[in-house]
Amino acid sequence: MPSSRKVVVASQHYPPDHSTTAAIMSAIAERIAQEAEVVVVSGMPGSARAPAPGRPAVVEVRNWLPGKAALIKRALAEALFTGRMFFALLSRLKRGDVALTVTAPFALPYAVAAAARLKGAKSALIMHDLFPDVLVMAGLLRPSSLVARAMRGINTLMFRALNAVIVIGRDAEKLLLRYGGMTPDKIRFIPNWATLVPGNRPVSPDNPFRNAIAARFVVGLSGNLGFTHDPDIVFQAARLLREERDIHFLLSGWGMGFARLKEMQATAQLANVTLVDRVADGELDALLSSADVWLIPYRKDVAGVSVPSRFYNLLAAGRPVILVSEPEAEAALTVSENGLGWVVTPGRPDQLADAVRLASRSQDAGMAERAVATARTFSAERALSSYAALVAELLSNHDMERTA
Repeated sequence: MPSSRKVVVASQHYPPDHSTTAAIMSAIAERIAQEAEVVVVSGMPGSARAPAPGRPAVVEVRNWLPGKAALIKRALAEALFTGRMFFALLSRLKRGDVALTVTAPFALPYAVAAAARLKGAKSALIMHDLFPDVLVMAGLLRPSSLVARAMRGINTLMFRALNAVIVIGRDAEKLLLRYGGMTPDKIRFIPNWATLVPGNRPVSPDNPFRNAIAARFVVGLSGNLGFTHDPDIVFQAARLLREERDIHFLLSGWGMGFARLKEMQATAQLANVTLVDRVADGELDALLSSADVWLIPYRKDVAGVSVPSRFYNLLAAGRPVILVSEPEAEAALTVSENGLGWVVTPGRPDQLADAVRLASRSQDAGMAERAVATARTFSAERALSSYAALVAELLSNHDMERTA
């Protein structure tokens, strides 16, 4: 790739932030930097780093980070950050550069696409969540509301300006193609990957997260429970199974959904439920090895809107999955196609309880090995090579445009 042009990665989240988005964006930037100059414009304090051969330079944009529960403050902070990022990109992008960003916060892609268009650069979006559909799914917006219609109108302009949209689920394409600015050739499917080394981890009674649980079968839940997740269905299923002493729920995580689980447990005091706050990265392997099956509880209408990154680590640990989701959603397709667990209709705690019972009685020993084998297909090497190839293509296309 010509050294006169560069790739600018715009991300609010970047190490030392420990979020999944930060880890993904860092891995992508590091991989692309092996072949091109990369500058990361980050909103994370402490992330700045000087240029080094084969490594991305990291520039910080001032950013205010209120707690996730403070919705009004968070919205204001994200608007300020988006504005600062827009002007930071205007000062750094040049004609022929490539700008790469992600849908966190939701307004950031608009700023990146606009700045790239103004500077004659190419732009690509990694779509982890589709707005306003996520907010509609969470019940925060009505589908026909003025805000939802306005966001869809802005999306049409953004998709027209973008040169590529990377989807992490096959189910997103149908929703994207409803927008007038989208064409099939812009859509690239690059799934996320497992961060744990795939391998079957036997259930051990000495596991620190399991050794205080007497039940034979442990049902796990782990990760950020945000707008798209339904904590109530998990708790209601646990309530339905409270008399079945050989089944226990081990629920760990953070976010508004986990706060909701704490509230419900404080009131109900179910004996078959144990709550564990977010664990450190170094304890994740032990946590994911502690349960016999893992839950991912989505609200209805998840298809095409969101894909659980945690899914791949659950498979890497050699565990089956019970997914609350429509059957056409990406994770549900992967479960069904590979025989990795059970898919439950959203909003049906009775079905979830039945699936847990089935899992506790399952004699399918090959499910764990199929999970590990599937996780190996979602490798970081494969995904990151695809990102590098896409960036090379965008830079190459600019060369062709100039000589045409």
